[in-house]
Amino acid sequence: MLKEYTTVREVAGPLMLVQQVQDVKYGELVEIVMRGEVRRGRVLEAEGTNALVQLFEGSAGIDIKSARVRFLGHGIELGVSPEILGRVFDGLGRPRDAGPKIIPDARLDTNGAPINPFARDYPSEFIQTGISAIDGLNTLVRGQKLPIFSGAGLPHARIAAQIARQAKVLGTEEQFAVVFGAMGITFEESDFFISDFKRTGAIERAVLFINLANDPAIERIATPRMALTAAEYLAYDLGMHVLVILTDMTNYCEALREVSAARKEVPGRRGYPGYLYTDLATIYERAGRIKGNKGSITQIPILSMPEDDKTHPIPDLTGYITEGQIMLSRELHRKGIYPPIDVLPSLSRLKDKGIGRGKTREDHADTMNQLYAAYARGKEAKELAVILGEAALSPVDKIFSKFADEFERRYITQGEEEDRPIEQTLDIGWDLLALLPADELTRVREEFIEKYLPKAGEDEAE
Repeated sequence: MLKEYTTVREVAGPLMLVQQVQDVKYGELVEIVMRGEVRRGRVLEAEGTNALVQLFEGSAGIDIKSARVRFLGHGIELGVSPEILGRVFDGLGRPRDAGPKIIPDARLDTNGAPINPFARDYPSEFIQTGISAIDGLNTLVRGQKLPIFSGAGLPHARIAAQIARQAKVLGTEEQFAVVFGAMGITFEESDFFISDFKRTGAIERAVLFINLANDPAIERIATPRMALTAAEYLAYDLGMHVLVILTDMTNYCEALREVSAARKEVPGRRGYPGYLYTDLATIYERAGRIKGNKGSITQIPILSMPEDDKTHPIPDLTGYITEGQIMLSRELHRKGIYPPIDVLPSLSRLKDKGIGRGKTREDHADTMNQLYAAYARGKEAKELAVILGEAALSPVDKIFSKFADEFERRYITQGEEEDRPIEQTLDIGWDLLALLPADELTRVREEFIEKYLPKAGEDEAE
């Protein structure tokens, strides 16, 4: 029988102070019973006989004289079984899709267990998202964490749904699953994600954790950990390839700042807690592969940069922890380009490990480097034309300027339902390189030019 305490001393915002407690641990779950209603929380701080409790459902209506508090002896847990696939849960792991409760095979602590660095296997297998700007130039590798840096009003939700629908590991027999964690999103966004997953059948291999904007901030903090706990079960217990998409990490950090302010902690940059880096690392570092285990967790966190500022603490710290970033461009979005991925500042630090013969195609690395270089030169030529006029450009600069336009129109732009195989992406790249003079193809080996570059006669025949 759990001991109940009636020694609530004070309630402030989402926090409650309980005195004269015994053997209470940090992170322990708490139930607050009052007039037949039960609310939940967790221990945020335990010092001597005092416990500071963080409330999940808010403190409105709590009578500190009659409230009874009981400590459950364990932290936040998620009940898992293979039946979680195809289901939609709230931020605390409760079903929100009118389906039956999960009968768990196990209950797992949502804080997870750190992966021994020696046991980590190096990411090396290509994941095809079907989006050329990612697959061709900023390749996602199995076990990698590759965030998408977006901004308010940019279509990161649509891109996230497209990746969730289309992502696959080529040439493997292991099952592929998607775990989708959404934090602080509107009801309209939630409806979009759930409807899109059901419409395309992707729900059958997916687990969704949805935390709405009007849900408590503390639930928002639990949501990504719930999602990653489900992913770890699917990956390491069931041997599946798991892609985890977390959106929007900015809402998560805002919730962290809100709770930190309620605790009267000394703020760091822009009011965020000083431990923001450490806290984000506990989420991002749960991606990876383990030696001897078939399963893996690949992570795509999505964050909307306040005021499109990539030096803001959230994208800044995320960039330190993760292996690159996909940058969305407001300029491309204004041009009507979807997906508006700006490939020049984007980076996948592990792309070289997941491409080449036996993974994508032998010419992938060469074409990637040549396309980057040509697009960058074309952008420079276009900027020069704005300042000096197009007449100031040399004939070669005009070719590169035209290349940049064609690159955006044919390579970056694609339909929301268009799932491009990697071979198609590489072939589009070769078609574009055919627009350049042969002596400008300095980053591609001659043997690949002979084998893959379309000849003028072939284009005319088509």
